[in-house]
Amino acid sequence: MTAPDVTGTPPGTTGAPTGKRRRLHPAWIVAAVAFLALVGAAGFRAAPGVLMVPLQQEFGWSTTVLSLAVSINLVLFGLTAPFAAALMERFGIRKVTSLALCLIGLGSALTVFVNQSWQILLTWGLLIGLGTGSMALVFAATIANTWFAKSRGLVIGILTAGSAAGQLVFLPFIAALAQNPGWRGASLLIAAGALAVVPLVLRWLRNSPADVGVLPYGAEAPEVKAADAGSPATSAGKPDAAVASSAPKDSANAAIRAMQVLKRAAKVRTFWALAAGFAICGATTNGLIGTHFIPSAHDHGMPETTAAGLLAVVGIFDIVGTIASGWLTDRFNPKILLAVYYQFRGIGLLVLPLLLGSSVEPSMIIFVVVYGLDWVATVPPTAAICRSVFGADGSVVFGWVFAAHQLGAAAAALAAGFIRDATGHYNYAWLGAAAMCTVAAVISATIRKDAAKKEPVAVA
Repeated sequence: MTAPDVTGTPPGTTGAPTGKRRRLHPAWIVAAVAFLALVGAAGFRAAPGVLMVPLQQEFGWSTTVLSLAVSINLVLFGLTAPFAAALMERFGIRKVTSLALCLIGLGSALTVFVNQSWQILLTWGLLIGLGTGSMALVFAATIANTWFAKSRGLVIGILTAGSAAGQLVFLPFIAALAQNPGWRGASLLIAAGALAVVPLVLRWLRNSPADVGVLPYGAEAPEVKAADAGSPATSAGKPDAAVASSAPKDSANAAIRAMQVLKRAAKVRTFWALAAGFAICGATTNGLIGTHFIPSAHDHGMPETTAAGLLAVVGIFDIVGTIASGWLTDRFNPKILLAVYYQFRGIGLLVLPLLLGSSVEPSMIIFVVVYGLDWVATVPPTAAICRSVFGADGSVVFGWVFAAHQLGAAAAALAAGFIRDATGHYNYAWLGAAAMCTVAAVISATIRKDAAKKEPVAVA
């Protein structure tokens, strides 16, 4: 038997590349470009906490008003995700990703002209919310499910770390620009970061392995009947990743497909368990720490640039933790990983009010390291459970679970702003979030191991 090509396509299979042997499977090139796209889209994720105080100082807007803008962004960030996943299946990953990056760039650039509070709701909320929602973590799941038949957990971990890398890259510069020359320069930096990736996406981000005549990375060649020689294999003989990438394209309308998947998923208890846990995940990351850590540190006398540096450290260890979580997800029970992650996060939030001060103590460094390792480590096991239970619908289901993540983040961002205006501090917000993490840990630990067998879900 002749050994298969390193691309994953055996010699003689229709669509297999001819001539020189590939040294690198195209899936890894796509993953690299997807990583850069997530970095470019992540600029705004670092912005609200840094820009909130300068905007308050210039316009006199309350914390609640600015938190509302962030909440609108997070709601759209979440609700756009499942429809974006379906749109990627219908129109291609490249087109949707390019449009999303352009929306982020437009919204960030227009922010420099705002002078009324409703305008920040339009730019931060509507435009950037739609753009970032289309580049949400479901994008990572879509890339992994379409291009990879093995090592999906690791790939999702690496791609999810792209958002953390974006925070790491942008946050120190945004903080510095917010001080001098001002927050408008920081907004333009975010716009430039998003738009700079668009040419790379248009050139290198392929929609599916079929576009370059290969199978997903790690997929075995399908068995092709003699009568079908010279034509693509039927879906019955394809690896599951290939089926996942091709079957949904029969859907006539991305919005209808997204709603149909939600209808099916809503009948499965596992879906609600994942959605509840991920809502708490969003509340305790993007909603609280991502939005309000810097203003809270500022309340305790810590310079904004110092607090921004601490969040950058969170970003560094987020990359390590998410990739490690992807590796662990490929090897251990994902529901147990989720329970451990949530409980450790709750412990960190419980002690955070005791750690905040005007200077950075060793205990605060320990907190940001641990919290960074745990920041979005929940993504690979959550995506893995979605794929295991829902099969070819997994990416769109993960989009709906991610919508719950962002709804939780939006509620927490707004609630924390209200708590700050009402009490003068954030202590109740941190303690409430710690309690919610314990709830998420219990929910995750009780996800039924045999959910895929007891609750089969039809594939469109």
